[in-house]
Amino acid sequence: MSKNTNPIPEQDFLQGLKNPLNRRSFLQYTGAGVAASALLLAGCDDDDDMTDTNMPGTVNLGSNDVGILNYAYALEQLEAAFYTAVVALPNFSTLFTSATERQVLTDIRNHEVAHREFFKAAITAAAPSQIIPSLTPKLDPSALASRASILATAKTFEDLGVAAYNGAGKLLTNPTFLSIAGKIVSVEARHAAEIRDMIENGTFASGAAGITSGNIVDANGLDVALTPAQVLAAAQPFIQETINGSNLPTT
Repeated sequence: MSKNTNPIPEQDFLQGLKNPLNRRSFLQYTGAGVAASALLLAGCDDDDDMTDTNMPGTVNLGSNDVGILNYAYALEQLEAAFYTAVVALPNFSTLFTSATERQVLTDIRNHEVAHREFFKAAITAAAPSQIIPSLTPKLDPSALASRASILATAKTFEDLGVAAYNGAGKLLTNPTFLSIAGKIVSVEARHAAEIRDMIENGTFASGAAGITSGNIVDANGLDVALTPAQVLAAAQPFIQETINGSNLPTT
């Protein structure tokens, strides 16, 4: 992916987090401070290296609640990297001639960066050796080649992200984490709806449920929920490292 050397809101945001006072305020605002405390009170085992030394290039998400947080962190890394690449495109304003659409994509980029940094800060504060490393996105150049391909990729990521949070909620044992996940998935759902409408007006939640069919809501008005195994299988082609979620809870 190309790197944008011009100052952008994400860079300002990340620079601000380097300041201890700003970082503390960010943690308080997002609830990461509460989440970190909950992790500590849960007595997490802080001895596991999340890089599998027996399988080079493989990242183990871990187990229990920390594993689920790493799972969410992995997905947020992917989304943040994608939207950062989109906004940094030299022809961004040519591909998206509407100022409104450019602002929407920039706002989504900023949200995904905030989500990524939230999980990074929360897990690092409580269990630094259990946090997964920064992942390497793997995007085909065609995904960034046109307005249509960008929005199609965004739709894939957003629909998958919502389904991932929906499916992972029941696996969390700490109510604090569940509350935070609910706040994040509601934002991801707003992204998904907006991206779908940018592709075709009025398709924000169309048809019968099924990610593969392109529809997300069933006849009962319920959104799709996917297991971590299903989500990781769909996300793996977009990540250089092999993600191992075999130790994540399933019930």
